[in-house]
Amino acid sequence: MAITRDKKNTLVAELAELFATAKGTAGAAYTGLSVASLQELRAAARANNVVIKVAKNRLIRVALAANDNFKSADTSLLTGQLIYAFSSVDEVAPAQVLAKFAKSHPELKLIVGFDNSGKTLDTATVIALASLPTKDQLRGQLVSVMAAPLSGFLSVANGAQRGFAQVLSQRVKAL
Repeated sequence: MAITRDKKNTLVAELAELFATAKGTAGAAYTGLSVASLQELRAAARANNVVIKVAKNRLIRVALAANDNFKSADTSLLTGQLIYAFSSVDEVAPAQVLAKFAKSHPELKLIVGFDNSGKTLDTATVIALASLPTKDQLRGQLVSVMAAPLSGFLSVANGAQRGFAQVLSQRVKAL
C-alpha cells in the first residue's frame, strides 16, 4: 500500500532532522532479514543511542537535498533495500552497531555512510569506521597509557623497600 503525500512529507522532514543532528550515519542492505531480526537490531541500536530508520532511497535523497550540508552528497550508492542508522552522540556508533549485528546476521551488509559535514563514505570507509574502538575503549586505553609510568615507578619503589626489608631479615637471622 502506497503512503500518502502527507506521510511522505512528514517522513522526509523527520529524516532531514536526523541527518542534520547526526554526527554519523550508516546504511546497510538488509534483504533477507526477518522482522524478528530487525527488531533485535533496533533493540541493540537503542542500547547504543542509535536510531534505525527504513525508508525508500528516493525519500532519503529528498531529505539529503533539504539540508545544505548534504546537497552535494553522492547518492549513487543508495540502491536496493537499505536500512539507515543515525547517531547524534558518536560518529562511529551507527557503523559499529550495524557491523556487530552483521557478524551474526550475514544478510546485513554495510553499504554507505555520511559524516556530519555531508561527505559520503564508501563501503570500505564505513567498514573501517566500524572496526575502530568506541569512545569508552579509547578512554580506557588513554588512562592505561597515562597510568603505566606511575605503576612502573611504584613497582620500582616497592622493590627497593622489599630489598631493604629482605636485607634486614637476613641480617637478623645471621645474628
